[in-house]
This record gives sequence, C-alpha cells and structure tokens, in this order.
Amino acid sequence: MIFYSTFEWSFLWLPIIGFIIGFGASVTGGGGGFFFLPVLILLFHVPGQVAVTTSLAATLPVCLAGSWSHYRQKHIDLSIALIFILTGIAGALIGAWLTNMVSSSLFELVFGFYCLILALQMVYVRFRRKRSGKTDEMKLFSRSKVIQSSVYGLLAGVVTGLFGTSGTAPVLAGLLALELPLKIVAGTSLLVVTTNTFSALGAHLLIGEIDMTLILFLTAGTILGAFMGPRRMARVKTDRFDDKVRFWYAVVLAIFGLGIIISAI
Repeated sequence: MIFYSTFEWSFLWLPIIGFIIGFGASVTGGGGGFFFLPVLILLFHVPGQVAVTTSLAATLPVCLAGSWSHYRQKHIDLSIALIFILTGIAGALIGAWLTNMVSSSLFELVFGFYCLILALQMVYVRFRRKRSGKTDEMKLFSRSKVIQSSVYGLLAGVVTGLFGTSGTAPVLAGLLALELPLKIVAGTSLLVVTTNTFSALGAHLLIGEIDMTLILFLTAGTILGAFMGPRRMARVKTDRFDDKVRFWYAVVLAIFGLGIIISAI
C-alpha cells in the first residue's frame, strides 16, 4: 500500500543523506538499502515494516540511475550480468520455496561455509597472481567463467529469495571471485542488484507499506549521487589498489562467515 506521511522539517535532511548514500552505493556496486534501513528507523523513527519496504523502493532509483551511468562509462559486463540475472531468478524461486522447508540455523551454517570458501578462493587467486607476476585475463565466454558465474548468481538468488533483500553482498563476492576489474564489478553488480530489487520489492508490496513522502525527499538526492558516482570512478585508476580491495573484502567475508557459523552452532 502506498501512502504519504505528513511533512516534517527533519525531512529536509533526506536529500543530503540520499546523495551521500547514492554516490557511495553506485561506486561500490550496491543499491544502498543496507544504509537506508537504519537511517529511516534510527534517525526518522519509521516503523520497521514500513522502513523495509520504503528502503527497497528508495533503492530502485539508485540502481536504475547508477546502472545507466555505469553503462555509459562501459563499466558493465553484460554477458556476466545476464548469467547472474537469469540464474539469480532461478535461485530466488528456490530460496522462496526453501523458506518453509529449511531451518534458519541450517541455512546460516551453509551460508557461513559458502562465505568462507569464497574468501579462501579470493585469497588463493591473489597470491597465485603475485607469485606468477601475471594478471589473469577475463575470458568472457570460457566454460569455467560461465559455470562460476552461474553458481554465484544462483546462490545470490537463493539468498534474495530467503531474506527478501537485493542480495548485494553475495553478488559482489561472486563478481570479485571472478577476478573482474573493480570498475566492472561495481557496474555489473549494480545492474544485477536492480533486477533483484524489483523482485524483492514486488514481494514486499503484497504485505508492506511505502511512504512516498520519504521516497520523494530521498530520491531528490540519490539520483544525483548515483549519476555522479560512476563518472567520478571513471577518473580513478583502481588498478593501484585492486588487490588490496579484494584481499580486505575476503578478510571481512571470512570473519562474517565465521560469525554466522558460530551463531548457528
């Protein structure tokens, strides 16, 4: 259900907050939903159920504007994105089906090990490249890349279906594990997250409420930030810190995976 809340002077902060989140999300390859949710709940005291649906709806303009801007900067690998999208749809259906069949503790255990395996693979690839002194070239249509992309896309879709989120974290992890350049990771991830957000928002619309007043104020800033992020990124030589970003993302992913496993045991 869509409704309009009464205007409050504090809402004038939303375009500024939206710009910051939109800029950062478009650069990192996410939609910003992870940040919209706590902002709406903690700073603007929006009820939880309304905040979830509203944050998903606010994420959509960021994804659309950011994806278009990344596409114009040639930061999107359309072949990999298509594989992630198609397998992600299948994974989302599987995730929704598994919701009432798999206990949350079992899924958390499996997902924790999945995070650990991804982290170990990313670290292994980094050290292998350092020892050889060569940079692996991405072959778009190689069988191994298609298989890996399908697996990562499917698992990201399962996470989306189970939790009703955009699945940004597993999408980013999968793209980084494929050894894509950081700019391509950000652009491709944002396009994949766009389709996932559409699916998640459609599911939540059936039971949730969207505050259009909040969305209008947020969108006033998010779209501008989402357009500017990829343009700024195009001017930065990410090759200098490519390996460091992958390594620290792997470390965070491993810690996250261990935490999930420990909490599930």
